[in-house]
Amino acid sequence: MIDCCELAPPHVRAIAPYQPGKPVSELAREFGLPEAAIVKLASNENPLGPSPLALAAAQDALVDMALYPDGAGFALKAKLSARLGVTHDQIVLGNGSNDVLDIAAQAFLSPQTSSVHAQHAFAVYPIATQTVGARSIEVPAKDYGHDLAAMRAAIRDDTRVVWIANPNNPTGTFLPWGEIEAFLETVPRQVLVVLDEAYGEYLPPADRCDTAAWLARFPNLLITRTFSKAYGLAGLRVGYGLGHPDVIDLMNRVRHPFNVNLPALAAAEAALDDGEFLARSYALNTAGMAQLTAGLAELGVGTVPSKGNFLLAKVGDAARINLELLKRGVIVRPVANYGLPEFLRVSVGLAGQNARFLDALKASL
Repeated sequence: MIDCCELAPPHVRAIAPYQPGKPVSELAREFGLPEAAIVKLASNENPLGPSPLALAAAQDALVDMALYPDGAGFALKAKLSARLGVTHDQIVLGNGSNDVLDIAAQAFLSPQTSSVHAQHAFAVYPIATQTVGARSIEVPAKDYGHDLAAMRAAIRDDTRVVWIANPNNPTGTFLPWGEIEAFLETVPRQVLVVLDEAYGEYLPPADRCDTAAWLARFPNLLITRTFSKAYGLAGLRVGYGLGHPDVIDLMNRVRHPFNVNLPALAAAEAALDDGEFLARSYALNTAGMAQLTAGLAELGVGTVPSKGNFLLAKVGDAARINLELLKRGVIVRPVANYGLPEFLRVSVGLAGQNARFLDALKASL
């Protein structure tokens, strides 16, 4: 009998699958809890839900669900182009920004190449690298974040991609933009720098930067962003990448046709017009971050300063504490798979959800 695993190449068999946050329905089944009593703070979702404008647009689009979506995403690209000061041919759309990351790996990596990422960085970077048979080079973290000098030193002759998340997930660390700009000045032009800005909308205004303006100077820069977080469209899966037209052209050659569905395109286009919702999301996150930080400090639990919509809490025996929280109907994210076995990642929720987590943690500790 043939072992089905032998049908796959070794680099695929060696991949550790991505571990998503536990769904509410799964916890309800496991512990016999009513779903309505469960608080999920595990997946960095927007606790306000979706933008009302986006929800209405997605519902209106469903009348045409028998039709394929616009494979080029013209209307969404037009709105992004006008807002960001880029041209249509500098934008690639994805089924979430994860898809854009995967497309970049397919377009620029091969079994003869390598990519560089930081320790404690988003798990998709090494997974996307391994999927195409390339070698992943992990650089030790500096203060739970990126050590750009060490990452520059790790670039080899066969390196074709460097992954940088700012803010970083799951640690929430943030690099001043000047440091990233200086890093880009030193990177060889044959190396694509992927700048993952999934949590950029949560940055304080003083920390924001028009990185799209860098594209004119750095043709080897790819910026990825998502509608899953601050815009509240995680369930629809829509993200985008910004880059040099030649980079985007190569990515479109391997991008699956119709990779962003019809209601997702409509919702994302409408979400860009809902500045009021985006402002509410930012304000809620700022208040919730302060609530969680203060509450954890009162419990004697250390945290890593975060610029995202989540917080890394050092609880000691994280596996045990996580189980106790689950029993109490609170879902957070263990991050032992990121090399952080003493930490739990907690997404910022509504005030009542944050309080519920803090009470459950106090009882669990």
